[in-house]
Amino acid sequence: PLRVVYYDYDSAELSAEARAALDANAALLKKYPTWTVTVEGHCDERGTQEYNLALGEKRALAARDYLTKLGVSGDRIVTISYGEEAPSDPGHNESSWALNRRCEFNKATR
Repeated sequence: PLRVVYYDYDSAELSAEARAALDANAALLKKYPTWTVTVEGHCDERGTQEYNLALGEKRALAARDYLTKLGVSGDRIVTISYGEEAPSDPGHNESSWALNRRCEFNKATR
């Protein structure tokens, strides 16, 4: 399966761990050229809805840009931001927030 990428608080910068996850995702996408992927940007609950939607978009675009630099065609990647609307962990503490600051990758075939 495609790996989730996690981000630091208030950041769309890719950490070494995030780049490693994206490297693995790029390898899978190159292996299966009929796959397309939707990159979903997510945030924790802190910040306004507008801010979190914008940050989620920046995160999704950062992941997309990295994948294209690794040779994955941009026409195979769609980005969307959910902001804080779809948390993976419903808690209200740092460990929950860390899991919610992410990009998820959903594949489809064409």
